[in-house]
Amino acid sequence: MNSYDVAVIGSGPGGYVAAIRCAQLGMKTAIIEKYSTLGGTCLNVGCIPSKALLDSSHHYEDAIKHFEEHGIDIPGDIKVNLKQMIARKQSVVDQTTGGIDFLMKKNKIDVYEGLGSFKDATHIIIAEKETTEIEAKNTIIATGSKPSTLPFIEIDKERVITSTEALKLTEIPKHLIVIGGGVIGLELGQVYKRLGAEVSVIEYMDRIVPTMDAGVSKELNKVLKKQKFKMNPSHKVKSVERKGDEVIVKADNKKGEEVTFTGDYCLVSVGRRPYTDGLNAEAAGVKLNDRGQVEVNEHLQTSAPNIYAIGDVIKGAMLAHKAEEEGVFVAETLAGQKPHIDYNLIPGVVYTWPEVAAVGKTEDQLKDAGVDYKVGQFPMRALGRSRASMDLDGFVKVLADKTTDEILGVHMVGARAADMIAEAVVAMEYRASAEDISRMSHAHPTFTEAIKEAALAATDDRALHI
Repeated sequence: MNSYDVAVIGSGPGGYVAAIRCAQLGMKTAIIEKYSTLGGTCLNVGCIPSKALLDSSHHYEDAIKHFEEHGIDIPGDIKVNLKQMIARKQSVVDQTTGGIDFLMKKNKIDVYEGLGSFKDATHIIIAEKETTEIEAKNTIIATGSKPSTLPFIEIDKERVITSTEALKLTEIPKHLIVIGGGVIGLELGQVYKRLGAEVSVIEYMDRIVPTMDAGVSKELNKVLKKQKFKMNPSHKVKSVERKGDEVIVKADNKKGEEVTFTGDYCLVSVGRRPYTDGLNAEAAGVKLNDRGQVEVNEHLQTSAPNIYAIGDVIKGAMLAHKAEEEGVFVAETLAGQKPHIDYNLIPGVVYTWPEVAAVGKTEDQLKDAGVDYKVGQFPMRALGRSRASMDLDGFVKVLADKTTDEILGVHMVGARAADMIAEAVVAMEYRASAEDISRMSHAHPTFTEAIKEAALAATDDRALHI
């Protein structure tokens, strides 16, 4: 029987990063993955493939809507080759997952393919074609999450689909009904909207991306409606029925009236649930809570002292980069170091176009906490860079403590917001004030000038370009 200092169950961003960091710190490490490719949801059927399709569809939309204005004439009709688009997406996935294979070899991490389940707290059974048993002094559970559904919805994976199936459709929907106005639904909805589908979004809450700042939600809603999305907030879905190639969704609106939506595809994107199926956690003394999450303490340690859990399988935002930070945290804890994670400073991003990004507190959170704060906001359309690229939608909002001027939250909608948010994270990690950012030189012309201008607006209302 092979023995290890650390075994990691699950090879998503949290798991494979945890394994690499453990190996870097001198621990003999194994990683266990039930599927034939490493990388988990993110690399195989999540973050990476969805961004590939978002980029491809963005190029297509630019070609049909904006090239002429840029002085680019393309003779003949511009057509979507969905088969090639999906093939390119898959090649990106293959390259990326292949890179994880390389990293495992480079760091001398043993890879086991099969379903990992606990025999007890120090022994793991790996079931594949043959059953293997390994011994691990410590184990990190990184089994991730799966798409959630509603109890009355039957996911047939053909017409009533999750994000996994939406990434490999063989035709462009005529009318895609999206249940859930969160990150996944809006991103995949925008892919197919660009390619020619009619898209209707049905959201139970009174606004889309409801966990983000209300101002950001309002701006994104306005932009998507301008892009001809049909937005239906405050709608409670009560039935989804497939009849041949047709899907009928019935919902009650905020007045309690029944509304019917009819399309050829229905994407169910109502969140994700922790995935612990087959783990046999109880055999190792690992407790789950009533939401199916693995219970952990502040050290990410489970009820079994030598077993830890990270990523989507525990509480907190289901984000790949959050899982990575936790993977490093556990590895360094096992090595006797004193790592730290500030969960308030883990950014969130929606990869629509314009992109949405945020870090820190929202205005509603600050109001609920009774914090006296000030707001600085700057519109993207006031930037020279935005006009040059024709990306005029959105804004940057800086929230700062009214007394100390410390930045408490940054929220943005706009081109390259996903990349720009890192500046706000760095500033807040060092507890910068709005004035600190306002006095930093920002290259011109860039989108990041909007961050400086918003910081100026929060500092005695002295933005320069509005």
